[in-house]
Amino acid sequence: MLKSVPRVNMDTWLVVSLFVFLQLFFSLAYEGTPWCAPIKVKHGDVSCRSPGGQYYKNVMGSRCKIRCKSGYEMQQGHPEVVCMASKHWSGNYACREIRCPKLQMPANGGYKCSDGSYFNSRYVDAPVIKCPNLKDKTAEPGKLSARVTWDTPEGKDTADGILTDVILKGKPPGHFPEGLHKMSYTVYDRAGNKGSCRFSVRVRAMNINVGVRTASGLLDQFYEKRRLLIISAPTAANHYYRFQMTNLQHAQCGLDLRHVTVIELVGIYPAQIGRISHRLIPPGLALQLRLLLQISHDNFNMVMIDKQGMDRERYTYPITSAQIFTTIDTWQGRMDEMVLQQEAGHTCQ
Repeated sequence: MLKSVPRVNMDTWLVVSLFVFLQLFFSLAYEGTPWCAPIKVKHGDVSCRSPGGQYYKNVMGSRCKIRCKSGYEMQQGHPEVVCMASKHWSGNYACREIRCPKLQMPANGGYKCSDGSYFNSRYVDAPVIKCPNLKDKTAEPGKLSARVTWDTPEGKDTADGILTDVILKGKPPGHFPEGLHKMSYTVYDRAGNKGSCRFSVRVRAMNINVGVRTASGLLDQFYEKRRLLIISAPTAANHYYRFQMTNLQHAQCGLDLRHVTVIELVGIYPAQIGRISHRLIPPGLALQLRLLLQISHDNFNMVMIDKQGMDRERYTYPITSAQIFTTIDTWQGRMDEMVLQQEAGHTCQ
């Protein structure tokens, strides 16, 4: 007759299961299974040892000593940590660069550093930099931008004169669209003091109406604003005309600097055309312009008119842009402009 097997209550099973789990847990941990994350310390060295001499140095119970490299120190935590059953190390660890407190500048004195730099009490003053004056340009008729140039300002230091590069915030010299553009320059000295200045570039668009009825109405739009260089030729193949226009192609900056607008009158009515930059003048208006200024359509002619509408110079042959600029620069109104432009740093360099 079979004997009945005694029943084991649930509490007994729970105790046995927990015991088996713990045995497996500790046996795996101490048999050399990696437990905590490997330690890596930036700017430092780590020396670890496991409790049973296992191959892996991050098993449970492993101890690691942290040593920071020269010039660094423990930022937080303890220099020795232990791998715990929670799979975490017993503390935080990090090495940080050793920094001395800011050196106070001695009154009426200074100090010299090992890199050869020298600082004295004058370094408390920021460097000085002077920006150009307001750059005010008027775009060529029919254009919505203008070329604006200036010289990069130089900073002045109150101490040893050694400065970093001058930094421009804004658009560099070149073509600027219509509108107001705010600019600034910044410079630093070796002590980190900053000097800065601001200036603006304003470009005005000159809208020329070529739909006026009379030649005088066309010229009135330039009064006291622009000088005129009117070039007339019987055909576009005219040798003088081609030479003159080729020479002027490389002189746009000089023309802009002197506020000169070029008007071309080419051909013989009714086949003649006029042009201001990229805008065409109707044949009838171009004919009126020739008649008003008494320009022959049979030969090459060039007329120079000042801002007051005065006929200043006439040529029946081409001349160089340098000769044109030299002539304009002798006019009284232009001489005053040159002084202001020189003070503001307006150049074509």
